[in-house]
Amino acid sequence: MSFRSMIREMKGEVGAISSRGLLRSRTPSVRRVAAVAPEEAARQGCCWAELPPELLREVLARVEESEPRWPRRRDVVACAGVCRSWRGVVREIVRVPEESGRLTFPISVKQPGPRDAPLKCFIRRNRTTQTYYLYIGLTAALTDDGKFILAARKCHRPTCTEYLISLDRGDVSKGSHTCIGKLRSNFLRTKFTVYDVHPPHAGAVVSKRWPAGNYPVSHVYYELNVLGSRGPRRMRCVMDSIPASAIEQGGRAPTQSGFPLSNNDSSASISFFKSKSSRMDSSTAPLSTQDQAESKLVLKNKSPRWHENLQCWCLNFHGRVTVASVKNFQLVATDESAPTNQEHDDTTLQFGKIGKDLFTMDYRYPVSAFQAFAICLSSFDTKLACE
Repeated sequence: MSFRSMIREMKGEVGAISSRGLLRSRTPSVRRVAAVAPEEAARQGCCWAELPPELLREVLARVEESEPRWPRRRDVVACAGVCRSWRGVVREIVRVPEESGRLTFPISVKQPGPRDAPLKCFIRRNRTTQTYYLYIGLTAALTDDGKFILAARKCHRPTCTEYLISLDRGDVSKGSHTCIGKLRSNFLRTKFTVYDVHPPHAGAVVSKRWPAGNYPVSHVYYELNVLGSRGPRRMRCVMDSIPASAIEQGGRAPTQSGFPLSNNDSSASISFFKSKSSRMDSSTAPLSTQDQAESKLVLKNKSPRWHENLQCWCLNFHGRVTVASVKNFQLVATDESAPTNQEHDDTTLQFGKIGKDLFTMDYRYPVSAFQAFAICLSSFDTKLACE
């Protein structure tokens, strides 16, 4: 058999696996394949499991490079589900979003975005069910079908508002193993805390106020507008899990390498999507004791300018926002230790309205998709004390 024929046959096998639903990140079918595929391959003497490592790496590297965007990128995910040896090679080849600018596996939503250019996403709101869906854009257009990433559901409490964030659009419940975090407000909806179900870095401390499994990763503050002065909202985000040095030359942001297994629910993490170790590798070093003592990254909304002709506050969203709204914002890193409170030029996160229930969300390093989505959710709440 020629090399070209072998490639064609392997792609056929990968396509068959994709059509059987391996792409769905956390469905029962994925769990069955993740748990059974290696043993089945070994028992049946699968020829693909016995490919020479050099050939296997060459083939999978070509597949990864040739599938840069969704939906074709599902072939990369399907390759990781063929057998254990394929999964190991795919984990080695696929780079984190910070380097590749691509979201491939579910853990990618917890990893910092790309450094070079922002990832362009959009949020759809369902007013009836009070749910929000995050998609990554498939084209350069403002809206398209998109690739689903995260879902959130709004829950009203007597003293606060809570948003549950899940990997499954059909199951956004607190007890679900697909729930990866939440956003909780104070009584006035002027302060929000983002909680991660999994530790964002080694040595992360669980919140004393809430049960175990709630790791505070960021706080969002909206400035009170007691005098009712004109102007947009003023917001400030303190990223507890990201040191201020992360945006400096040579700085690193903590990067989660896999979803840790739960003692109570073995399905809380799928081996298919885990990296080589549940611990972080040396290239994504966690926050040490010294790092935790240093200042945290602070993001502030970029100040808009007043447009006399339009009689409104304006910001340059570079064509990504088309509807004026109090919810629109751009966040930039700021150095609070400097006397002038200097702001960085690059926008870390921008959010804006383009339709009745449609919003764009563009984020970049060192913020992750999960953190960016949670911060944007805080903008949906009505804040009478801030406007």
